[in-house]
Amino acid sequence: MATTKTQMNRRLFLKSSTLAGGGMLLGFSWMISCKDQAKKVGMEMPEDWIEVNGYIKIGENGMVTIMSPNPEGGQNVKTSMPMIVADELDTDWDMVVVEQAPLDTDRYTRQFIGGSQAIRQSWERLRQAGASAKYMLMQAAAESWGVPMTEITAEKGQLTHSASGKKGHYGEFATAASQLSVPETVSLKDIEDFTIIGTSKKNVDTKKIITGKPLFGMDYMQEGMLTAMIVHPPAFGLTLKSFDASSLKGMPGIKDVFSIKTYADDYEWQYFDTNSFLELVVVVGDSTWEVMNAKKALAPHIEWETRPELKIARDRFGSKTTMVYPAGLENTSDHNQKMLEMSNQKGDERRKDGDPDRALREADQVLERSYTAPFLAHNCMEPMNFFAHVTEEKADFAGPLQKPEFTEKTLSSRLDIPLDKIDIKMTRLGGGYGRRSYAHWLVEAGIVSKRMNAPVKLMYTREDDMTAGIYRPAYRATYKAALDGDKKITGLHLNAGGVPESPMYADRFPAGTLDNYLAEDWAIPSNITVGSFRAPRSNFMACAEQTFLDELAETMGKDPIELRLELLSRAETDPVGERNDYDPGRYKGVLELVRDKSNWGEDKPGVFRGVAAYFCHNSYVAQVLDLIMEDGQPKVDKVYCAVDCGIVVNPDAAKNLLEGAVVDGIGNAMFGSLSIKDGKPNKENFDDYRMIRMSEAPKEIEVHFVENQIDPTGLGEPAFPPIFPALANAMYKATGKRLYGQPFL
Repeated sequence: MATTKTQMNRRLFLKSSTLAGGGMLLGFSWMISCKDQAKKVGMEMPEDWIEVNGYIKIGENGMVTIMSPNPEGGQNVKTSMPMIVADELDTDWDMVVVEQAPLDTDRYTRQFIGGSQAIRQSWERLRQAGASAKYMLMQAAAESWGVPMTEITAEKGQLTHSASGKKGHYGEFATAASQLSVPETVSLKDIEDFTIIGTSKKNVDTKKIITGKPLFGMDYMQEGMLTAMIVHPPAFGLTLKSFDASSLKGMPGIKDVFSIKTYADDYEWQYFDTNSFLELVVVVGDSTWEVMNAKKALAPHIEWETRPELKIARDRFGSKTTMVYPAGLENTSDHNQKMLEMSNQKGDERRKDGDPDRALREADQVLERSYTAPFLAHNCMEPMNFFAHVTEEKADFAGPLQKPEFTEKTLSSRLDIPLDKIDIKMTRLGGGYGRRSYAHWLVEAGIVSKRMNAPVKLMYTREDDMTAGIYRPAYRATYKAALDGDKKITGLHLNAGGVPESPMYADRFPAGTLDNYLAEDWAIPSNITVGSFRAPRSNFMACAEQTFLDELAETMGKDPIELRLELLSRAETDPVGERNDYDPGRYKGVLELVRDKSNWGEDKPGVFRGVAAYFCHNSYVAQVLDLIMEDGQPKVDKVYCAVDCGIVVNPDAAKNLLEGAVVDGIGNAMFGSLSIKDGKPNKENFDDYRMIRMSEAPKEIEVHFVENQIDPTGLGEPAFPPIFPALANAMYKATGKRLYGQPFL
């Protein structure tokens, strides 16, 4: 049992008896959300709830409410985070009610999702929250019974003093516990003593989702609410010149048409402030249908012009930079030509071990291959939307976003409202994975509400989001491997870049495995808006790296898994350099596990197998993909997935997350593509932006976790990158053709 400082620097304990207003986030009574759980265990709802700390509320009958602080976007943190608290609290999971916490940066830390870090970053604090509350309840019981606290045990929400036979549930001591000071240190459970962590618990929102309860931003309503929509420039590189709204006069339900600037001219952008179209036209009306019709009618009466180069000051968490958006209307064909030119020039050196140039000059054979990937759209199933009601006294917001605590600062600056007057209620995300990190539409909603002096729901159409969205950058990478006469690798050169950023991770595998290694990169400025896309940069580099390693193994006459294991063994026993950002032992572990579970090397008639492994977001994933051919077309039959993400909090939910990453990755690898012509994206809806279909998903996905006692690491993203190369390597086996560009079909 480990003792840890609680890190709680102020008292968070108050008695509360009127909490019915807390459920406004989801549009229905907070108390109603607790009733289903109360009925489940055959109890009446408690009249009084004692807030033991920022995460936990305990009713007088022992029921426990645990607040989930981070946004929920399908990664299941709303269930997994409370599971961690409940385990250290030693309460009965059947007595737990889970509520989405509001944005409160005084009470919670890192209240956002991104980088697959929610559980990893909150692991210790969540455990401390549960352990601190249990400690105080035990202390209160000890004082009530007049016995030493060390003689009291806690289990499933019950406190017991065996010597005297005294017992009581948590609710009996909650009020007294709330008056005690926070312990400076608490003891956390030994891992083998977990009773909830490591067991499978159903998503706490499952019933609400399948019965259509209002959980998402699109569900959020308020009396008197207006609807607003944006008219964006039709191409990147254009800006508003003028518009004539006279044609909309007399159209039913239309309240106003005006232009806005998303950010003030002298505003210093924060890290997640991103928007290529800074001046927009807004249509406001009574209903979605009326506003959509008016928006279409207005389009021919707006005049756009080419904008000049933009230079924007940006604060990247304390590091001051200047972002440059070049003028002009861009084309994918020009991007591709420029990337080709840049890949043939020397880039910025990111890492150099030994003398790679000499190794390549003196090589008996050089294997050189280049890999490319296009822009990709996020295509969240729930289009961008947000509710805003801005008055002189305060600003209320509600909707789906990933980084509310950063967006709050932008809102304060743009609307000239103090932070303590801004309230952001977080609804469930109908898809995210980076797209909802860049909440410019929330700022737009606030500006519109302030202008209209009314509550407003701003909504993007599918076409708005796909043609004026935040994209995965376009990338190119070239690998050169030097081989000697015995076909041993003597050096490796990696050159990678993209539009408008590089995908380079210079210190990742196979860095550290070779005496001679060079990594250099470059970037091409662009006015196309890009941003985080599930497993940023890794989603491309994994495919380039792992398909190259497969072709290298074939050239060397080696089994692809054995080549990877040999390289990792070198990094494990005699690493080159000190900056390698992966653990070769854990890397080998997932490769060995997937090799054994898939019976790698076993001949399966009509089945073509590909393998890949990758490290990102602090986790390790290896995959074997079985491909079959049906009517001349490739079809994924089965995927084996081995994962080392440390302790698995909720196994079934973790498997679901991994399965989703596999399906998502296959769809993007096969079909995902968006190109630019004269600044305009070539696709605008699902009729031409191809997504994976249910019949194209693998028939089976078999997941295996490496069992260890390492603190949890990322899970939402790590299984996404390696499925691209696993698929590419299997398709080569099936067709005899190597794949160097995405999409594969």
